[in-house]
Amino acid sequence: MLKKGARAAAAALVLLATATSVTYAADGPDISKGSCDLMSFCVGVKVPGKSGDRSGGGGKNGKGTGASSGKKAAQDCHVRKMDPQPPPGSEYYRGGKVVYERVCDTGQGGGLVDSQIVGADPAQDVPAVDPAVVAQQVVDKMRLEGPDIASPRATGRYTVGVPVWMWVNQGPTTYGPNTASASAGGVTVTATAKVSEIVWRMGDGSTVTCTGPGTPYRGSSDMVESPSCGHRYSTTSADAPGGKYTVTATSTWTIDWQGGGQSGQLEEIRQSDMQVAVGELQVVR
Repeated sequence: MLKKGARAAAAALVLLATATSVTYAADGPDISKGSCDLMSFCVGVKVPGKSGDRSGGGGKNGKGTGASSGKKAAQDCHVRKMDPQPPPGSEYYRGGKVVYERVCDTGQGGGLVDSQIVGADPAQDVPAVDPAVVAQQVVDKMRLEGPDIASPRATGRYTVGVPVWMWVNQGPTTYGPNTASASAGGVTVTATAKVSEIVWRMGDGSTVTCTGPGTPYRGSSDMVESPSCGHRYSTTSADAPGGKYTVTATSTWTIDWQGGGQSGQLEEIRQSDMQVAVGELQVVR
């Protein structure tokens, strides 16, 4: 078989030959005839300026660069589309065009002998990649998570009738903004994700919707309600499982993306839980 360098040179010459002497049919290049050297590459396409029927150094007599002599020619050669198509960055990639390969078999059971890249049909494009699909790949790369709950906390005990301030820590994967990109099939999409709202289920049947991360509590605020995200419990958690309410914070991530001449918006939902104890203030008389 040819070494990698010889194969690359042979493929390049075959590409040249097909570009100058082959007519492409509606369903692909019409270069399915010819013989094939068992140990090198397909022949039957003339290279301009060369005599004889050869393609890149290996003629019918099996002589030339990288060819083996004295080998019986294959009985059948045909052209087919590469499957899968070569990705961007591959040495066989042809700028988004459909790439074909020439395949020869022995005629003795149909076993594959050799194949060569024979060119890309300029009349056909590789099926277009949907930018929206690439956008979802970007979202997967972001590894978005549920809210990083800072308050209420699992430690300590909250009191019936006393304002509870709720807020979350803000990070790229827990609140945003989070920006990432992904590419596929020549299409590059960039997206930015950020939490647009957090819905708090407080465990006592109450639901609070907050459009921001919440406001951290300051000691000087005393018994004042949170200005952005808060709740007052009216019953204790004594009868709840484990003596605690399960607080669930569900965030809605809004992702704006653009690329491939398109733009759009996606939505992802994530959630986090916290166990909270709520008691009553005991008055000693």
